[in-house]
Amino acid sequence: MTPRSGDTELARERGITGPGVVLPETEIPEGHGMGRVRLVQIYRIGSLVLGALLLAAFVQAGFALYGNDQARDVLLNRVDPATLEQFRLTTAITNQDAAIRDYAQDGGAGHVAQYRAAVRQEAVSAARMRRLLTGVPGRADVDRLLAKATADSRAWRTEFADEVAAGPGGQGLEPDQSRRARRLLNEARGDMTPLQAGLTRLHDRAAAKLTSRAKTAQWSTVAALVVVVVAALLLALLFRRTVLTPVSSLTGRVRAVSHGDFGHRLDVPGPAEINELAAIIDAMRTRIIEEWRASEAKTRRLDEQTRALNEQTEELRRSNAELEQFAYVASHDLQEPLRKVASFCQMIERRYGDQLDERGRQYIAFAVDGAKRMQALINDLLSFSRVGRLSRPEESVDLNDVARRALDNLATLREETGAEVDVADLPEVSGDRTQFTQLFQNLIGNAIKFRREGVPPRVTIDVRGAGDEWEFRCADNGIGIEPRYADRIFLIFQRLHPRDEYTGTGIGLALCKKIVEYHGGRIWLDTGDSGGAPGTTFHWTLPVRPSTGDGEDG
Repeated sequence: MTPRSGDTELARERGITGPGVVLPETEIPEGHGMGRVRLVQIYRIGSLVLGALLLAAFVQAGFALYGNDQARDVLLNRVDPATLEQFRLTTAITNQDAAIRDYAQDGGAGHVAQYRAAVRQEAVSAARMRRLLTGVPGRADVDRLLAKATADSRAWRTEFADEVAAGPGGQGLEPDQSRRARRLLNEARGDMTPLQAGLTRLHDRAAAKLTSRAKTAQWSTVAALVVVVVAALLLALLFRRTVLTPVSSLTGRVRAVSHGDFGHRLDVPGPAEINELAAIIDAMRTRIIEEWRASEAKTRRLDEQTRALNEQTEELRRSNAELEQFAYVASHDLQEPLRKVASFCQMIERRYGDQLDERGRQYIAFAVDGAKRMQALINDLLSFSRVGRLSRPEESVDLNDVARRALDNLATLREETGAEVDVADLPEVSGDRTQFTQLFQNLIGNAIKFRREGVPPRVTIDVRGAGDEWEFRCADNGIGIEPRYADRIFLIFQRLHPRDEYTGTGIGLALCKKIVEYHGGRIWLDTGDSGGAPGTTFHWTLPVRPSTGDGEDG
């Protein structure tokens, strides 16, 4: 197919040209009808209209629901509690009369206290009723009745109850006094009936208003839902007319192309975006074919690389198996001849020592020392190679127990040198308990071994939190290490002193570094200014053990 010049120019303008892009013989029709309008314009206008309708409907429903809530609040939170307080008010007046009459009969001081409490309850109930009914429509009649009831009750207390309460009590009531008190109390009690009727009327008005507001809210909500449904239907129709139908038509044409009809026209009636999409899809078809060919070549290269990687993995697996076999041989077969050499040399020295001169005994000592150093070197190499391969990690390892075990292993050396080791309270971490013991034992052992002449070794181990990791410190008062050797000391077989001065294989610090890095930490020599104080300080970090939810780790 040969692309038309107009189509090629259109492709360049829309940024779809490139290597392998060939446009088919597709003509984009001139804008007419809906083709002159873009989808963004259609949906902008439709969204504004539908949004205005929905906003109006929801505002109306919101006002109706607000009015309903207001009416419910008046009824449930004001009128009903005020009615309850009216009953408490009535009960308080009755309790006042009962308490003051009991006091007049037997003179008990407790009756006066009951009388005072009932008076306070009356005042509290009346004040609460006034506060609850504040702002409630039609409350004036209730306020007037409440004022009359409290005034009559006050008159009864002033003319009768307070005088009795102030007296000695226990002398009874005179007939005239009792009749006058009864008349005043009946007036106060009689005020309760109209007060209750006024509250009932207020309750009925609030209930009627709540019912009216509830119906209004119900119909407003229904209207809002109807508007939402209508808006959804209109939006669905608009979406079908402007998107679904044109896209379905375009899908049929694209399917025809995918079935081999590459000359099928992709002109689709609809908005401008659909017309543009037809040209873009055809350009994409050509580009996808080119990309597919390129991806096929990449897939073949990846397959070759995968086969090579699998071969390397198999070779690495075989090498690891040979390494494990070598470790087994080193730990058993290689050490057995060394033990025999050392044993027989010592037997020769014991049996024929008196027949050998000084040089002969020196040669035997050299042989024994060499065999022992070879055994130590093999053991250290085995420990170094096992880090990360033969580990048994635990979720929680108490480093206090680890430090104690390391100190027990160094007990003889500590006694011989008079070393003092101070260990702070250490946290719990995740990892291999045995490897952590090797780490502490090597660091403490080095600190004791490289001591100053005539100065008892002193070693301090402490820890501090540093974000999501623990930072440990091992400081001693030994001979120290020059800063220029800060990196060299962690390499395997690197020694800073002759073997006749300090024993060792040169693997200890390399083993410490491998253990720390295997557990996700780092170790370094503190090369900062120590203020002239002798000694060496090592720092290392370990990740903080994740919390189990039972509390914080520490």
